[in-house]
Amino acid sequence: MTSPRHPRRPKPGAAAATAPAARAIPVPVLRRMPGYLQALRQFRGEGLEWVSCTRLAARLGLDPALARKDFTTLDITGRPKTGFPVTGLIRAIESCLGWDNVRDAFLVGAGSLGRALLGYRGFREHGLNIVAAFDTDPAKIGAVLHGTHVLPLSKLAGLAKRMRVAIGIIATPAGAAQEVADQLVAGGIRAIWNFAPTPLSIPPEVLVENEDLSRTLAVLSQRLQARRARETEANRQRCEEANGTTDPQSDDC
Repeated sequence: MTSPRHPRRPKPGAAAATAPAARAIPVPVLRRMPGYLQALRQFRGEGLEWVSCTRLAARLGLDPALARKDFTTLDITGRPKTGFPVTGLIRAIESCLGWDNVRDAFLVGAGSLGRALLGYRGFREHGLNIVAAFDTDPAKIGAVLHGTHVLPLSKLAGLAKRMRVAIGIIATPAGAAQEVADQLVAGGIRAIWNFAPTPLSIPPEVLVENEDLSRTLAVLSQRLQARRARETEANRQRCEEANGTTDPQSDDC
């Protein structure tokens, strides 16, 4: 009778040989992964073969302990005092994000935003291939934008089913977004990337990621306003200390 074999542990610095089981990774961790990936590709371009969490975190302005904790969600182990193999860590992150397999997507809305998204070549590096665009404007239907054909929206659901497309991208005005989302769902789309500035009513089994640019702009604008206020106050204090005036526009400042 043979003794039962125990599964072998991966060698330090090696990714697991088998596909990882599905796991729930916190969203903040997922949002940091592209930054790690960009820095790692830079390191690889510089000829670096191994990288420590300390060095990687320093490149991104993060706490090394945070990077070390984030990498525990990946199917790769590091070496003490050495770190991780750059190429291996890149592959592990790409696998975690699903960027090692290209997924086809449909885009709806061939306006300015839609054209910009179609023209972004980086999507292919991130595992996304926009195979067709859709619109209701007769002037846009039939056009070829950055190599992608624009089709009538009425064909979306049928094509999505036949081609088994899983991802839909909404780049329409807010007023049209819900109708578009309904057609995506009817076509069996499993995930929606919504660039329209409006919430969508979507069945719970369909994943939605809202990309509201106005929210990001609001944060940026407020932070800029706060920084200018701090700078104005600092200038006022310097003027008062140096010249006895509180007007930073004064000739004495």
